[in-house]
Amino acid sequence: MIKILIADDHLIIRQGLRLILETENDLELVGEASDGNEAISLCKKLNPDVVLMDLRMPNLDGLTAIEKLRAEQPNIAVVILTTFNEDELMVRGLQAGAHGYLLKDTDRNTLFNTIRAAARGETLLKPEIMARVLSRANIPVTESKSSESVNLTDRELEVLKAVAHGGRSKEIAVQLGISERTVKAHLASIYNKLGVDSRAAAIAVAAQKGLLGK
Repeated sequence: MIKILIADDHLIIRQGLRLILETENDLELVGEASDGNEAISLCKKLNPDVVLMDLRMPNLDGLTAIEKLRAEQPNIAVVILTTFNEDELMVRGLQAGAHGYLLKDTDRNTLFNTIRAAARGETLLKPEIMARVLSRANIPVTESKSSESVNLTDRELEVLKAVAHGGRSKEIAVQLGISERTVKAHLASIYNKLGVDSRAAAIAVAAQKGLLGK
């Protein structure tokens, strides 16, 4: 079972998601939070596998909550589920460590697939979302990040680009003719060089640094 926590300040959204999640045998809703502070508190008690996180909530917003969760409970995967179709929020959320970014009008299958991918530690972004992330490659990043030199090997760039296109470790291994263990080793090195700890964050940072366009 994949244990899920919903963080959204609108009761009707939480009720709707509860009804949707109950239709899947492998998904279990274990808690609901109305703001970021409550989400962090419940995560400590319930230790869910995946959190569906709204971005704009009272008391503590979703972005800050994601950053705190990544620092305190990095084993919990976060999927952003928001009404705001804004590129800056999307990239900031992925950089903060979210495993996915969905709008609240997304279809059920996409929601389920994204949750399952996040629970596996993978990132699943819809093609249009990925295109928007990549389109921000030429947007200036902060001075501290832009001044950092990132030297990825040719093989690491191949792995990173395959990840950006949604490839799983097994699929990337077959594609590049290497072992899955080697793929994971390359990913660990990529994360270290980019200063991130998830695939989504690596994609977002790499896009802003222009690495995926090389």
